[in-house]
Amino acid sequence: MMSDFDAAKVNGVTLNTPDLALGDEELRQRACTELLRQAAQHEGLLDADDAPSTDGVISEAAANAIEALLEREIVLPLPSDDACRRHFEAHKAKYAIGEKVRLRHILFAVTVGVDVVALRNRAEHAMLDVRCYKDTADDRFAQQARELSNCPSAANGGDLGWLQDRDCAPEFAREIFGRNEVGVLPRLVHSRFGLHVVEVLERMPGIEPDFEAVKGAVMMSLQQNAYVTALRQYIQVLAGEAHIEGVLIDGADTPLVQ
Repeated sequence: MMSDFDAAKVNGVTLNTPDLALGDEELRQRACTELLRQAAQHEGLLDADDAPSTDGVISEAAANAIEALLEREIVLPLPSDDACRRHFEAHKAKYAIGEKVRLRHILFAVTVGVDVVALRNRAEHAMLDVRCYKDTADDRFAQQARELSNCPSAANGGDLGWLQDRDCAPEFAREIFGRNEVGVLPRLVHSRFGLHVVEVLERMPGIEPDFEAVKGAVMMSLQQNAYVTALRQYIQVLAGEAHIEGVLIDGADTPLVQ
């Protein structure tokens, strides 16, 4: 967060206002979107009089123009059969069918007007607290969940029971399933609901399918990974050609690849 107010800008277009507290990641996302919107205008895909966003939500015309821009600028070949097989062999657990995980969590919900930086600090403090607490006779995780979590599961000490990936938001499932970790995860898990401190209590492995049964899913995964990399690189090129103030683009996840 910026101390005292100093507007973030992309080629002179202001991204924030004094009355709106934005976290660094949200500023980066707005900057990425504005870079793409301006690129679409430069390429003649969007009217020059399209107004920049004042609240982080671009016009429908801008969204369509950005989609057309990316379809033209980011063209990727289909991954080869050999590449798909190598990826499958290295990540078989990711494609297991019927994997189950028993877990509990402490949810720090992101709501309108919340100070995201302060929220993250509280979440990280709670994560460190439950990871480092030594008194095994006291269920510190359950206690913290009851006191801090914004999820109805707080009443049960954050316990969510046994889950499969289809029971979770996709971005949450990606951080939990297809892994071997047990215990309190050493990182916050981000989802559309907020920040989660997660403890994996047990894992029940799924059945690993044959390659041919999941070939389509493997190909889609490789395509998505390649697209995300190409999109980040394209935005870096745009950023290098722009005059950017008050926000760092390096390492940003764009709002188009959440």
